[in-house]
Amino acid sequence: MELIKKIKEAENQAKEMVENAKAETRQMAEKAHKDQQQKMENAELERKKAIREAVTQAEQQGEDEIEKLNSQAEQQREELRKQVEPKKPAAVQKVMEYLKGQK
Repeated sequence: MELIKKIKEAENQAKEMVENAKAETRQMAEKAHKDQQQKMENAELERKKAIREAVTQAEQQGEDEIEKLNSQAEQQREELRKQVEPKKPAAVQKVMEYLKGQK
C-alpha cells in the first residue's frame, strides 16, 4: 500500500511537472511572440521615419533645383534682353517704314 501511495505521488508530481513545463513553454512562446511583435512595430516605425526623412530631403532638393533653374532662367532672360536691346530701334524703324509704305 505504501508503494502504491508513492507511485501515485510520483505520478502526480510528474503530471505537475508536465503541466508546469507546458505553462512555461506557453509563457515563453507568448513572450517570444510579444518580442517579435514589438520588433515588427519598431521596424515599421523606423521605416516610416526613413520615408519621412527621404520625402523631406527630396522636397528640399526639388526646391533647391527650382531655385537654381529660376535663377538660370532669369540670367538667360537678362542676357537675351541685353542682346535684343540694341536691335530694338532698328526693328522699330523697319516696322515704321513698312507701315508708312502700306498707306
